[in-house]
Amino acid sequence: MVKALSVVERLEKAVSDYLLWMISADYASGSIMRHERLLNHFQNFITNRNVSWEQVFTYDTLNGFEKHCNLYFAANVLRSFSRYLFEQKLIPGPIKKPLVRLPEIYEAYLHYYEKIRQIQRSSLVQTRNVLSALNDYLSKYEIDLAAVKIERIDNFLAEFNAHFMPATCRHNRSFLRGFLRYLYFHRKILKRNLAPLIIGAPMFAQAQPPKFLRSDEVKALFAGLSTDNCKELRTSAMVHLGYTLGLRPKEIGLIRLDNISFVQGEISLADRKSANPIKLPLPEITIKAIAAYIVGCRPESDHRELFLTFRAPVKPVTAATVSHDITAAMRKANPSASAYWLRHTYAQNLLESGASIFEVKQMMGHDNVQSTKRYLHIHTKLMRKELFDETL
Repeated sequence: MVKALSVVERLEKAVSDYLLWMISADYASGSIMRHERLLNHFQNFITNRNVSWEQVFTYDTLNGFEKHCNLYFAANVLRSFSRYLFEQKLIPGPIKKPLVRLPEIYEAYLHYYEKIRQIQRSSLVQTRNVLSALNDYLSKYEIDLAAVKIERIDNFLAEFNAHFMPATCRHNRSFLRGFLRYLYFHRKILKRNLAPLIIGAPMFAQAQPPKFLRSDEVKALFAGLSTDNCKELRTSAMVHLGYTLGLRPKEIGLIRLDNISFVQGEISLADRKSANPIKLPLPEITIKAIAAYIVGCRPESDHRELFLTFRAPVKPVTAATVSHDITAAMRKANPSASAYWLRHTYAQNLLESGASIFEVKQMMGHDNVQSTKRYLHIHTKLMRKELFDETL
C-alpha cells in the first residue's frame, strides 16, 4: 500500500514541478529565481502551521503569508503557482481575491478597458483597485461622480498614493485618467475632461526621449544574430519583425500563422494595443527569417500562434519571453539596449524616410498623436547632430 504524502511533501513536489515547468516554458532566469526564493519561504510558512492541503491555496492563507513575508510580489507569485496547479488538476481552483462588484459605471468602464485595450490581467486588477478606492472616497464624502471636481480628484490621489512608490503613483494616475476620459467622451457624464488636469510631480529620470539603435549598432545587431539552433532561429525572426515593422513584444507574441501571407508579402495585425487592425508589407528579409524558423524549428502543434515554446507542453510564447530574447540579442550590440529600442528605431527610420507624424502614428499603432510626437524631439536632435555636429 502506497503511503499518502503529507501536505509538506505534496507542496515540496508541487514547487519542484512548477519550477521545472517555468524552465521548459522559457521564463527568464531572474523570474525563476524570484519564484523559487519566495516559494521556499511559502513552504516554510506552511510547514510551521497546521494547514490542510485544501486550505493551502486560499485567499486567507495568501493574506497571512503576505503579512508574514512583507514582499510586494508575493501575491502574484502564489497566484501564478496556484494557476499552474489548477491546470494540472492538483487543486480545485486557483487563488482568487473575492470580487466586490462596483457600481455599474465602474464595471462598464472595466469591461470597456479590457475589450478595447491590449492589457495584462495585472493592469486590469490595478485599475479595479484604483476605481474601488475612488468609489469609497466619493461615498465617504457623499460626492456625486457626475459633479466631481479636479480638486477632489487631487485630494483622493494624495490620500491613495501616499504609501506607494513614485512609479506606482504614476501608474495609478494613468489608470484614473483613462476612467475620466471614458466618463467625458463615451458616457458624457462629466461636463469637462478632467484627465489632462491630473498632473504628478516631474519625474526627470523618466523624461528622456525614446532610445534607439544607431546605424553601426543595427549592423552589429544583425551581424551577431545566429541561426545555429532553434532558439536562435526563433529570436532572429522576432528581431526582424521588431526592426522592420516596429511591433511591440506582445504584438509579436500574438501573431498567428493565419495573419501571414507569404505569397502577397503581407501581415495582418488585428490584436494591436489601439484596437485598430492594420495590414503591413513584409520585407523579404523578414519573410526569410520567419520561413527559416517555421521550416527548420517550429514545433508541430495545434496552436496557430507563430512563436511557440520548444519543450512539452508546447504553447505560445509569452510577451515576456519575446522581450527577453530580443533584449538578449540586442545587448550584444549595445549593453543598455532593450526590446523596445527596436520599435523606437523603426519610428526614427520612418521619420528619416519622410513619413508624416500621422503616418508614423498609424504605423506604430499609437492611441493618439501625442505619443508619436515624442519621436519628433529625438529626430530633430539627430538632424542637428548631422548638420551642425552638435552633441546629442
